[in-house]
Amino acid sequence: MAPSYLPEPGGDTAGVRGHRTRPDPDGTRESARAAAPRRHNGAVTDLDSGPDGPQPFAHLSVPNASLYRDVLLSFARAKERFIVHLRPEDVAAELRRDSDEQLAQALDKLVEWGNLRADADTGRVTTVEDFHRKRFLFQLTAAGHAAEQAIAFYEEAIGQRGVLQSVALADIADQLAALAALADEAGPDPAKVHLLLLTLAERFSSLADNAQAFMASLRRAIDFSDGDVAGFIAYKERLIDYINRFIADLANSGARIAALLDEVEARGHERLLTVAARREASDAVPEGADAAEAFGRAEAAALESWRNRWRGLRDWFVSGGAARPSQARLLRQSAVTAIKQLVDTVGLLNERRSGRSDRSADFRTLARWFAAAPDEEARHRLWRAAFGLTSARHLTVTAATVAAWEEGAPHGLPWAEAPPVRISPQLRRTGSYERRGKPNRVQDRSEMRRLLRERADREAAETAAARARLHTGGPVLLSELDVLDPRAFRLFLALLGDALAARLPGDTEVKALTGDGSMEVRLSLVPDGGEVRIATEDGVLTGPEHVIEITDLSGDAT
Repeated sequence: MAPSYLPEPGGDTAGVRGHRTRPDPDGTRESARAAAPRRHNGAVTDLDSGPDGPQPFAHLSVPNASLYRDVLLSFARAKERFIVHLRPEDVAAELRRDSDEQLAQALDKLVEWGNLRADADTGRVTTVEDFHRKRFLFQLTAAGHAAEQAIAFYEEAIGQRGVLQSVALADIADQLAALAALADEAGPDPAKVHLLLLTLAERFSSLADNAQAFMASLRRAIDFSDGDVAGFIAYKERLIDYINRFIADLANSGARIAALLDEVEARGHERLLTVAARREASDAVPEGADAAEAFGRAEAAALESWRNRWRGLRDWFVSGGAARPSQARLLRQSAVTAIKQLVDTVGLLNERRSGRSDRSADFRTLARWFAAAPDEEARHRLWRAAFGLTSARHLTVTAATVAAWEEGAPHGLPWAEAPPVRISPQLRRTGSYERRGKPNRVQDRSEMRRLLRERADREAAETAAARARLHTGGPVLLSELDVLDPRAFRLFLALLGDALAARLPGDTEVKALTGDGSMEVRLSLVPDGGEVRIATEDGVLTGPEHVIEITDLSGDAT
């Protein structure tokens, strides 16, 4: 009968596991061996990874954490390639290093912490020596795989810089236009409606999340601009251009999206949301006697979820009045504020680079001078030169007092032994004098505030009326404009000036935006159009004939 090289049931297994080919001074491999899977009646079982169970995040706070991360990343990449087990030499090849003692100890520690599972590698056993030699196949445990997913999600969220997605604005507008077309149909296709709403929600979520991440990364770049001054200054110009382009796109597309939202709601957006909710609920309905009730609950939950998303989309692009501005408007304001902060930060950095120092730097330099002073007399002279604590600056004294100081108090005399300086007791007690009598009464400025508020409201109403008056609704000739009141005429001159300033030599057509991005003007020269006269309450404006189109991009909603 052939000799048996397997241990007897219930016997000592040290003969199988006891052949140690590498030293183990700290016992880490022994503890890892205890945590490794063992065979019991022919089956491989997992033992606890420690007294408190698996500790898959323990490798992040120990020495050689980078090696542990590289090893686990190699297992994660292998899992993506649908490879279950890896041998130590496979891990070494993945890491492009030798399969040395350090890598073996790292694998054992990861088994001990519960990130990896070790199974006996009997696939290549051909001799008795191979059987007694320790060989393992390693794979990620469920806890280790979950930890890798959590770490990857954390690194992605923290490292995300975000972008301002101008393309997403156009996609959202296109999806809303398609929804408006479906809303006109008597029986819209549920699959088309659901797919459009899902795409719309995905693009909008991406736009909002990326905008938030971008503004956060921009604030971090401004706060930590001292790290790389030259790089920050070079990066500033491109960043400002990038933000300005997005502000213009947001002003243009935001008005279109707000109009499309109103259009879809006017055609019955609730019906579309109900269709999408009913289609989602059909997947969650169980079979049985309570199917109708379960369908109703699932449909109500899905409908409430879609209503919440639609409300978020509307609040993002449509204002709820002066007290509730839209998120798009707040984002534009934040972007403009960020540009101002960028310019201020660059100015401060340039001042520092040019040699201008702040008070804290002056005090640090003065402290070094005091430390380098050779003796007490030099420190006294430095103090007087730095802070100017002399009679001419802080005290009013007579010539006799100055003579007494110079005669009776030599320069080397310590302050504690010098004669006292006599000043007025009242000045010592109360400080500088103030005017006697009752203080001025607090003025009641409520009437002035009311007048200012009324004036601001009146000017805002006049400006809104002027904007509505100038909104052409399409291309018109300058000669077709009616008589303009003074407020509308001033706004018209500003728009005309912006357009003419943006026109290059030789151009016959130009498009320009106002400084706040709220109005757009298109101006085209009419060949042989002659001279036009525009009547206003202030007089008559003359000039060459043009075709003009003025569009109010803000509207009442954004």
